[in-house]
Amino acid sequence: MVALIVILVVIAVGSAIFFILKNKGGTSKNGGGKSQTQIIREAKRKLDRNPDDPDGLAELGEIYFQNKLWDKALPIYTKLYTLAAKDPRIDNFKSLLRHGVCLLNMDNVQEAIKSLSLAYQIQSHDFEVNYYMGLAMFKDKQYDKAVPCLKKALVINPEAEGVYLVLGQSYYYGNHYRDSLPCFKRALDEDPTNKEALFDMADAMNIGGHGDKSIKVFMHLRADPVYGPKSCLEAGVYHIKMGDYDAAIQDFEVGMKHQNIEQDVLLDLQYRTAQCYFSKNDFAKGLQLLNSIRLVNANYKDVNALMSRYQELSQNTNLQIYLSSGASDFVALCRKFIETVYRGSQVKIMDIQVQPAYTDILAEVDTVKASDIELFRFFRTSGSSGELYVRDLHGHMHDVKADRGFCVTAGVFSEDAHKYIDGRPLDLVEKPRLVKVLKSISL
Repeated sequence: MVALIVILVVIAVGSAIFFILKNKGGTSKNGGGKSQTQIIREAKRKLDRNPDDPDGLAELGEIYFQNKLWDKALPIYTKLYTLAAKDPRIDNFKSLLRHGVCLLNMDNVQEAIKSLSLAYQIQSHDFEVNYYMGLAMFKDKQYDKAVPCLKKALVINPEAEGVYLVLGQSYYYGNHYRDSLPCFKRALDEDPTNKEALFDMADAMNIGGHGDKSIKVFMHLRADPVYGPKSCLEAGVYHIKMGDYDAAIQDFEVGMKHQNIEQDVLLDLQYRTAQCYFSKNDFAKGLQLLNSIRLVNANYKDVNALMSRYQELSQNTNLQIYLSSGASDFVALCRKFIETVYRGSQVKIMDIQVQPAYTDILAEVDTVKASDIELFRFFRTSGSSGELYVRDLHGHMHDVKADRGFCVTAGVFSEDAHKYIDGRPLDLVEKPRLVKVLKSISL
């Protein structure tokens, strides 16, 4: 009995060793037990006898293709699909398909599309030809053509991995953001660590009006070495929309600390950070960032105009108040402006109306010669104001029974606006005159 047990144990151990050795050897051999080296040697022997031998070409091409040696596989499949017209033993569909795949992996997209199109004409319901055709169209930025190919590939093989990511990106780059979202979700189900799918999905949600959901993803990706800078940029833009400039500055500064940032992303981070500092009236920091941008790109966006504007603002506190302070400080400054213009006269403020686009102040002015009702309209813009704004003030003067009107702006008035005031009791105060008066005001 003991001898029988020993014999059974020996047989079991021997069987286990046999299967282990068999499995180890299987990684370097094909189904027939030949190693890749043997297959290559035999295929080359066949091709030495006949350079057009279809079996030798097919065997060699298979080895190169499976090992992703695209540059070596390409000429073999070129020859195979060329010979297929005369030799029925050659699988023309497979040769064309693999020829296209080799070209695609070598970034020769246009030629890849030609070969894949020919393969598609032979067998249009094959998963691989639909997937690679969709991938080629995606790489060629023909996103609307990529989508139907990739969708068809998924119909043929719903469980195929990697297809949902390309399909999602085809929708995304084709501006079909809503359609991209379920594809990105499936891609992340396949690979939760895919940061590319995560960023693209967040951006699609953000563009689609779901910023409250996307901001969580962008905040999560801020530290990522690849998608961190762009995520910081998007997070900062979201916080600017929410009016939280401190949070936006923090986002942008985290982004700028990353290494190897794309130059356009870095410049955008600096530009938006400067805008946040200007919104907080911290002109020195904003100007410093704009100067850094100008050293790299002297004509970046409106940097030169901003530098000119904010350098002037940094030197004129009252102009800062006029353009960017709260309503109460602005109104107090406007009252001082009127008193300064009519220095030596008695000024009585009768009414103040603060509107989104302008502020109206109605005042009674008593001078030695006369007593008039004056209507002042203050615009906080630094751009150009047209005739319609002046015409509207003139109409309102009749409503409040004003004798004279003043249009005041930190910018300029158009030529039509200047023509309109001819013969009318209106005066236009543009930036140079405004600045001159503001410099004489002490709050």
